[in-house]
Amino acid sequence: MSSVFSSKFSPLLFRLSEKMSSQVRLRLLPRARCLFDEPIKVKVEGLRSRQVVTMRARLTDDKGVVFSSSATYRANGSGEVDLNRDPSLGGSYVGVEPMGLLWSMRAEKSHKKFQKATSLKMLAEETNERLLMGDGVSRVPVKEGNISGVLFTPPGEGLFPAVLDILTFRSETRASLLASKGFVVLGIGLVQGKFESFEHYPRFHLDHFKEAIDFLKQQPKVIGIIGRSKAADLALSLATFVPGVNATVCINGCSANVGVPLYYKKQQILSPLVYDLSKLIPTESGASIGKYIFEDPLAEKNKGSLVPIEQAKAHFLFVAGEDDLNYDSKTYMDQMVERLKRHGKENFECVSYRGAGHLLEPPYEPFCPSCAHGISHYIASWGGQPEAHAAAEVHLWKKIQEFFRTHLSSDAAQTKAKIITSG
Repeated sequence: MSSVFSSKFSPLLFRLSEKMSSQVRLRLLPRARCLFDEPIKVKVEGLRSRQVVTMRARLTDDKGVVFSSSATYRANGSGEVDLNRDPSLGGSYVGVEPMGLLWSMRAEKSHKKFQKATSLKMLAEETNERLLMGDGVSRVPVKEGNISGVLFTPPGEGLFPAVLDILTFRSETRASLLASKGFVVLGIGLVQGKFESFEHYPRFHLDHFKEAIDFLKQQPKVIGIIGRSKAADLALSLATFVPGVNATVCINGCSANVGVPLYYKKQQILSPLVYDLSKLIPTESGASIGKYIFEDPLAEKNKGSLVPIEQAKAHFLFVAGEDDLNYDSKTYMDQMVERLKRHGKENFECVSYRGAGHLLEPPYEPFCPSCAHGISHYIASWGGQPEAHAAAEVHLWKKIQEFFRTHLSSDAAQTKAKIITSG
């Protein structure tokens, strides 16, 4: 595991609750050690024919918050349970869900997002070491000028394609896993320095983030950017105003510059899209829906906040969760696609996911319905249906890697626009 945590890996332990038997064996295939974003096959052998058992997963993150899940299975005539084949009869999920014990885990405290993993078992025990940082990947803190972040570099010689990962939450998961796939990745926080939160920023300076791009240019010559939420519209602005960006992934982002004025070279280049926190919609859980706090980006008075992405030379991958309760992400994505088409541009792909919420992460993290907002002071309801959201993360993670490999190669060909809807 990356050094976001105290060790390189996090042990995931499974419980199989019934009276202990030496004949029962819990197996993790193809091996007990894998990267965090890789699926595993869970099998149980040595049970009685048609025996009903409950499997449990339990993790404790780096803040001591406990996450857990459970599912009940019936063994086949040979006394075997195979999560790739057999349906859960009840518990945290039902039906055939091979990785359900992972993504269905919920925090025992309300509004908590997973940060670290761990788990146990009773009938049989096996440890799955889920690595956030692959063998040979280096992690180097970077503090240079206005840059404060962490650089992950794959093993081996040569020039690797580079990605700037702009974070709304303090997490190295996405950056370290992308580096394990062969990218040089610099992870930097959206909000850092003396300001406590996004609301305290009088303005954003694109120049500070350009420094990060210039830093990456010391490595390879092709640069990609990835960001979600507010970090996504900042990524769009970098691709539009700063030369040298080849590919940009915008996950559940807005078509406009949200919240605060954006400056570049000592001049304001975009006005802010205003939001009103009094329009937050409280829910019974204590979390609030923020989807409707923003003004309409297409309103005449907000035209100065729209990012002129048609000026960008980069390729775009727009991503929207259709059940996002934090942003009206699907509408914003449609606005950006329409804008590019109107200007005769075909340098984009887009994918939307029915049932997916705002926090689209690398796959197999516990599903997070609500937690403290990454850059504002309230508990946010993120939206998403657990099964659909988990499936979207698996598909999107592969899509992001494919997109970057295509457009961060030195001889990347021009591609036609593609629109994908995934259920």
